Amino acid sequence: MPETSNTPRSVLITGANRGIGRAIAERFVAAGDKVATIYRSGDLPEGVLGVVGDVRDTASVDAAFTQVEEAHGPVEVLVANAGITRDQLLMRMSDEEFDDVLDVNLKGAFRCVRRASKGMIRLRRGRIVLISSVVGLYGSPGQVNYAASKAALVGIARSVTRELGGRGITANVVAPGFIDTDMTRALPEATQAAYKASIPAGRFAQADEVAAAVEFLASPAAAYVSGAVLPVDGGLGMGH
Repeated sequence: MPETSNTPRSVLITGANRGIGRAIAERFVAAGDKVATIYRSGDLPEGVLGVVGDVRDTASVDAAFTQVEEAHGPVEVLVANAGITRDQLLMRMSDEEFDDVLDVNLKGAFRCVRRASKGMIRLRRGRIVLISSVVGLYGSPGQVNYAASKAALVGIARSVTRELGGRGITANVVAPGFIDTDMTRALPEATQAAYKASIPAGRFAQADEVAAAVEFLASPAAAYVSGAVLPVDGGLGMGH
């Protein structure tokens, strides 16, 4: 069945309760898609089907997908957005701090991509968008675990592209820079100014600007874009 831009699709976003995930969910709802999320807790945007689940657990991911499929049909667009940080300097970083971040950010994305691919292969179409970070390729002190988890998403997207590209399935990465959130607003003014000075655009991004990039990669217009890394960082990580 050929893709059209006016047919509501089954869209699943992990972690749509706040920040970038919430903005992405709101965009797809506004576009008329059937939107669901796997999340841990919190309130959700209007029109989003919430399924409580844990991306660290394969059985939980499977059950959540089954619930979404029963309500909305096979997942046609997966946005793997759920992520955590456990910042610590390299010398002090514990095995647990490293493992926890990779289990959510990397293995969580893998579990969701693996489960979504089953339905996409049957449909012979699908869009997979992995939310990385400028930190994944640019690096950041105190974030060896986070940077490693986000850089590895590029390897997933490119391997999935080579495996499933012939079946109408694309897999891409969006790499946001600094986003205007409660967390960045809570930083001291001097710290915010220093960060902004390093960004050619001279400002932080709005979460919706990241959502716009995701919406494009999930659209019929991006059918020939796969294995790409799309930075939304105001020029901060150019060339990385």
